[in-house]
This record gives sequence, structure tokens and C-alpha cells, in this order.
Amino acid sequence: MRMKHTRHTLTVGAAFAAAAMTLGLAAPTVQAAPPATSTTSATPSAATAPDIPVANVKAHLGQFQQIADANGGNRAHGHAGYKTSLDYVKGKLDAAGFTTSVQEFTSSGATGYNLIADWPGGDTTKTVMAGAHLDSVDEGPGVNDDGSGSAGILETALAVSRDRLKPAKHLRFGWFGAEELGLVGSKHYVDSLSAAERAKISSYLNFDMIGSPNPGYFVYDDDPALEKVFKDYFTKLSIPTEVETEGDGRSDHAPFKDAGIPVGGLFSGADYIKTPAQAQKWGGTAGKAFDACYHRSCDTSTNIDDTVLGHQTDAIAYALWQLAS
Repeated sequence: MRMKHTRHTLTVGAAFAAAAMTLGLAAPTVQAAPPATSTTSATPSAATAPDIPVANVKAHLGQFQQIADANGGNRAHGHAGYKTSLDYVKGKLDAAGFTTSVQEFTSSGATGYNLIADWPGGDTTKTVMAGAHLDSVDEGPGVNDDGSGSAGILETALAVSRDRLKPAKHLRFGWFGAEELGLVGSKHYVDSLSAAERAKISSYLNFDMIGSPNPGYFVYDDDPALEKVFKDYFTKLSIPTEVETEGDGRSDHAPFKDAGIPVGGLFSGADYIKTPAQAQKWGGTAGKAFDACYHRSCDTSTNIDDTVLGHQTDAIAYALWQLAS
């Protein structure tokens, strides 16, 4: 998530938990929370989303950490860690049967890349798209910002493949570059679409920072119908939500919204300070940022709350199964 100069106070409500799964990674801070009650099905229908194993999501985050470690400590635009991250995601999707394409653009004198993945089938005039930015800032590996969203939609895409889903609507996933430089990749993608192609995207869902270590459950309020889908899911878990009021212009849904495409999404908090009232409703630590490592070198694989990551990734699957059915 890119830095925004003007900041507002957020009010949120939720309850949350953490049951750490390490997968060889250092464990995050453990906090009290309600249990997950994700819907599971051996043979999911178009309207019944599978549980998304948080261990699988964490495994992708572990790969992003290793990529950063091997490439100067970051996965930023114009650095080798970014392209290596993209190649990792693309390899997973290609093996799972997605049709992938890499879109190039130039920003700050360096070549950038977007990765677009389409699942075969479904009505392409009614495309449901989920996206996240794959780049980090120069200062760190960006495991929460936005490795978490990138890993969450990757594992959801792989669940589509595992279930051999045959949705009524077409499903598309996007990983955007140079978000941290001003939403450059997502703007390039939207600008590259003709008016007719834009009209075929019935909804765009954005996931930027969904594993914050002192987390909240924020839902984008841009489109009432999409907002309701996410709120309905968290209601099933007895987790209250509040709207995310500072998203516009700060993450990759903005170019889609500006183009007239309905947008929604989830967010677990960045550098804002959690208030005592928020801590009372959600747990966690009042007076501390939702993510104290936002845009810092400490945004590593230890900077993740497993429970919020699991709930939000399951919510991604729930929304896509509902919207595409």
C-alpha cells in the first residue's frame, strides 16, 4: 500500500484470533480471537467456497521472504526480487491450468510487470477480478504489504483449480507492479483496456495488507453490493466489521473505480494507531499501529497474524464463489 499524505482517523469493530502456523517461519505474535468457522466442502458448488489453508498462504509468504533475502532485502519495482516474485506466482498458475500473460510498462526508468491470470470458462462479458500489488518498498521485503494480499489471491486461485470450478462468470486475477510508486501498474492495466473490455469487468476486488500483526477487519465501502458480500461472510463468524475509509487513491482499486468499475476489498490496517475502543472490540494493543513495520525492513515473515490472514483469505474465496456463481 502506497503512502498517503493526508490521514484520517478510522473507527473499526471486530474480534480476532491468532493460532500460529509457522511452516518453518518464525511465529507471529499470538493474540486472543474467535475461532474460524470457514465453510468446507469436498465437492464445492458454485456458491460454496472451500476453506483456504492458511499454511499454504504462509508457504507463499515464506517464498517471498526467501526471494527478498536473496535479492538485496526487497521485492521492489526495478529490482530483481520483484521479477523473481512474479516468476514464482506465474509458475504456480501455469501449472494449475490458468492462462497467464505478463504486461510490461516503464516507471522511474525501469521496466515493470503486471501478471494477469484467467481461469478458462465463464461468461467473459461478466468478469469477476481479484487483484493485489506484488511489489514491496525498497526498504524491506513487504511480506504484509503486500505479500499477504498477493499470497491470499494466489492460493484462492489455486483452490479454483483444485476444485475444477466451473463458474457462471469469468474469473480473472491480477498482480500489479509499482503500486508503491503511485499505482503505476494497475493504472497501466486499466488504461490498456478498451471501453468495451472495461465494461466486461463486473467487479474488481482488491486485497492490500490482509495479515497485519495488530489487526483490524476493514471492508471497502465503495460498492454497497460488494461491501455486503464481505460483511455477510464476517457476520457468519460473528466478527464485526467497519468500513475502510482511507482506501481511495491509496491502493490498486482506485484506477478501476475511476474507470466506472464496481470495486470492493479487504484491509487489516497499516500505520494508523489502534484506539482503546478498537482494541476493546478487536483485541490487540491500543496505542500501537495496526502494522508497526509498515514500509520498514521489519515487514518480514514474522510480521503476520495468522488468524486474520486465514479469515481474510477465506473471505476472498467466499466472495469469489458467490460473485462468480
